[in-house]
Amino acid sequence: MFSSSFWPGACAFAGVVLAAISVIDFVMYVASRYRERYLQETRTELDDVLIQIPAARVLDISIAFSAVGVVVSTLVMTFSAENISVETLVLVSLVAACVMFPIPRFILRYLKVRRLNKFSVQLEDALNMINGALKAGFSINQALEEVAEQDIHPLSVEFRLLTKEIRLGVSLEQALDNMSRRLESDDFELVAVAISTARKTGGELTGTLARVATLIRERVRINQKVMALTAMGRLQALMIGVMPFLLLLGMYKVSPHLIDSFFATPIGIIVLIFVTIMDVAGFLWIRKITKIEV
Repeated sequence: MFSSSFWPGACAFAGVVLAAISVIDFVMYVASRYRERYLQETRTELDDVLIQIPAARVLDISIAFSAVGVVVSTLVMTFSAENISVETLVLVSLVAACVMFPIPRFILRYLKVRRLNKFSVQLEDALNMINGALKAGFSINQALEEVAEQDIHPLSVEFRLLTKEIRLGVSLEQALDNMSRRLESDDFELVAVAISTARKTGGELTGTLARVATLIRERVRINQKVMALTAMGRLQALMIGVMPFLLLLGMYKVSPHLIDSFFATPIGIIVLIFVTIMDVAGFLWIRKITKIEV
């Protein structure tokens, strides 16, 4: 016969197994949902910058970045400190992995912003070329093809996609709307609305495009001036965001036993998490203040 402690132990074991299965199933569900959303967003960002690589490859690169962060942080902490606790090593490795994982996505977003800024600067020349072609007797489609045939990156690439859609039977208004949604550029949205309105109302397209080109030139000039005036604020945000971590690293090198208590005690870990959250919030707040929409 089973002893009196068998059934309580069996029930406890079954409860632990069921709880573990539930937790694992939930983690797998969350991971799959995050992977789907990550791949979808990455696929959109790759299309925006016209990079022909699978979105899953970017995820693999992100995981590789995290692995490199874990290895480097582990080696640095191991060789820089003689007596380091396992808890400290695990915490630093997790932080390094979380910091390194989004770097590929940040690079894609940076490339998208840089490409969009370059497109906005080149758009004025494109409007001048379209104006010249219209005054020479070309149709609007022929004028757009003239811009597409130029070797100006990324302007000619986007106009080449526009003309290909028109050749496939898409209406000019729909093709302009597709290009506007693809670029997410306020300047080109203004151009698309101007062309569509002039075609519907029968207005003078050359004069409209000339005024739009002047407006875009002024917006680019003001935007560059704003970027120059807010450069000090953006630098201060970067310094404020990095300084606490550099100070923590410097204090750890000078007096490791004073910093070990932050990583070895629950209160110290909570304080570090709170300080990190406040530091990131302050950095984002200053960036928000210095980011002025023109």
